[in-house]
Amino acid sequence: MTDIAKQVGVSQSTVSLVLNHMTGAKVSPATRERVFAVAEELGYQLPRRKTTAPAAPPAASGVRRNLIVYLADELSTTSHPAVTIDGARAAAWEHNCLLSVHVTGADRELEDATLETVLANPAVLGVVYATIFTREVELPVRLARRRDPLPCVLLNCLHRERMLSSVIPGEVGGGYAATEHLIEHGHRRIGFINGEPWMDAARDRLKGYRQALATADLPFDPRLVRDGDWMSGSGFEQAMSLLQLERRPTALFCANDLMALGALEAARQLGLSMPDQLSIVGYDDLEIARHAHPALTTVLLPNFGMGQWAVERLIEEAAAQEPLAPRQIKMDCPLVPRDSVAEIVGARQS
Repeated sequence: MTDIAKQVGVSQSTVSLVLNHMTGAKVSPATRERVFAVAEELGYQLPRRKTTAPAAPPAASGVRRNLIVYLADELSTTSHPAVTIDGARAAAWEHNCLLSVHVTGADRELEDATLETVLANPAVLGVVYATIFTREVELPVRLARRRDPLPCVLLNCLHRERMLSSVIPGEVGGGYAATEHLIEHGHRRIGFINGEPWMDAARDRLKGYRQALATADLPFDPRLVRDGDWMSGSGFEQAMSLLQLERRPTALFCANDLMALGALEAARQLGLSMPDQLSIVGYDDLEIARHAHPALTTVLLPNFGMGQWAVERLIEEAAAQEPLAPRQIKMDCPLVPRDSVAEIVGARQS
């Protein structure tokens, strides 16, 4: 919607009002037509609601099962969970289902109490169990011990025994894509500012960085790797450290956009021109990345798509005549090229 707004010359709020057919908005017919035209040009997928009900059999009471329970451990720490819920809600509505969101703060007692109440509703189709950080989980008692279990799909998490379908981001591939993009632009000395190393996302993004270097026959130099804490302040501090090395890197890959923004500020304070003297790649594709100067090349964390897949898989399992084998999906994290990466001109580094 931001891209549409830029081309039309209106705010993102106006684009949202038009695309969602909001009544009472004073938007001219010409602007509405232009918004829809640009949306089509850019490939924006307008919601198309399906007219058929989900094929899940009704509950014993005859009530149609069309309520999907979305159980999340956290929503407020970052913007990612909200985007994932948007994807889940959109997929549910396309199948004539409703999404009911419950936040537990990872409190096991609250999880069990919530499930005890909501699963008593005969309209419940199944449960999407979501976590804010990618990790292995132990299922709540109400899901693990249910005699006639409703389908449950894990979102951004995995079960140790892989007994349930799950979807997580393909973080190794994302780290690889970011580093490969810099290598393709001639960079040979690439610094990496990672997040907290105990997290699966940080470990996998580092693994992707190392794999891309190895594929290009470039040595891994641990002096070019720094651990941050996902916040812009640590991006600034670690970038200052890397950029003041005797042989400074010509490019930085930051494991999220906030740290990349901190790195951009560090480069400015050191008087480096970007992207001519320093290229930077972030990760996540946050809204603010589009408005950085230069606009930040980044990697998309596919939150919306993961939310869609989880709900669609849940509906598929609910409709199956026989239990389906669990599926484990790693969703691609594609590169989003913008203006913060430039080709090294002339002789390249050895």
